[in-house]
Amino acid sequence: MKAQLESILEQAQADLSAVSSIRELGDVRVKYLGKKGELTTIRKGLRDVSPEDRPAMGQLINDTVSQLEAALTARTESLEQAMLEEKLASETIDVTMPGKPLAVGKKHPLNVVLDEFKEIFLGLGFSIAEGPEVELDRYNFEALNIPKDHPARDTQDTFYISENVVLRTQTSPMQIRTMEKKKPPIRIIAPGRVYRSDAVDATHSPLFHQIEGLVVDKDIRMSDLKGILELFAKKLYGEDTVVRFRPHHFPFTEPSAEMDIQCYQCHGEGCRLCKGEGWIEILGCGMVHPHVLEACGIDPNEYSGYAFGIGLERMVMGRFKIDDIRLFYENDVRFLHQF
Repeated sequence: MKAQLESILEQAQADLSAVSSIRELGDVRVKYLGKKGELTTIRKGLRDVSPEDRPAMGQLINDTVSQLEAALTARTESLEQAMLEEKLASETIDVTMPGKPLAVGKKHPLNVVLDEFKEIFLGLGFSIAEGPEVELDRYNFEALNIPKDHPARDTQDTFYISENVVLRTQTSPMQIRTMEKKKPPIRIIAPGRVYRSDAVDATHSPLFHQIEGLVVDKDIRMSDLKGILELFAKKLYGEDTVVRFRPHHFPFTEPSAEMDIQCYQCHGEGCRLCKGEGWIEILGCGMVHPHVLEACGIDPNEYSGYAFGIGLERMVMGRFKIDDIRLFYENDVRFLHQF
């Protein structure tokens, strides 16, 4: 039996040397030490050995099992170390290699121009006023000197929530709210979303953005309005920008005007962009109507003011030569990545 045990141990050590994975190592363990393993079978055969030889043979079997278990442990540690080194080698990071660039988002073109607009007027001493998009009829119409029979009140142009509540059609209500809460001097701009009952096409949308401006103080003149708007146009569109003012009518200003800029594509000669006129309308403006000042508790004999309103989308379309307003709201990444 001693020779048999030595042969089994020699064969087991050879098998251990040949294994290359933990799984194969488990097969060797089962082969020799499992319930039906060779050493287990020999141990069961001790019952057939004479009583006087049984202790010596049992000790010999135990020594062989101990040697095999020690060999199995050593081989397990060797394989685990080799696997760890292989894994570390495959996962090595070269810290000198440049990192992978991350996709970084960009400002929406509307925000690009809006932020420039804010920067211009904040630098001129204006503050920013914000208010509700669901507005009372009084602020959206009545206090702005827009009578009940005015076309702007028609349901074809305005979204009514109830008889006296609307989705604001302009940010002008913030002029009224500001004048009610604060006494002159007042210098504000009021950017925000507005709503009109328009069909969607390349130049119209039921939702768009408007920026209102308001100045109220003593001795405010039309020349102050023209000067600040000309300064704004040059800062936004370039120092060579040419502007002109045309008489117009708005219920909340008197006198009223519209301001055009000379077409930046044809420089006044006439082209497709300006529809052959050489000029592009960008905003409406005028001196605050005395009735509007009175409605807010401001004495028109002591104070005067000017106001202006401009569509943000119109500014951005002119700035970046975009010919379809729908592009601003479709969230097409190919379009947005251009800015």
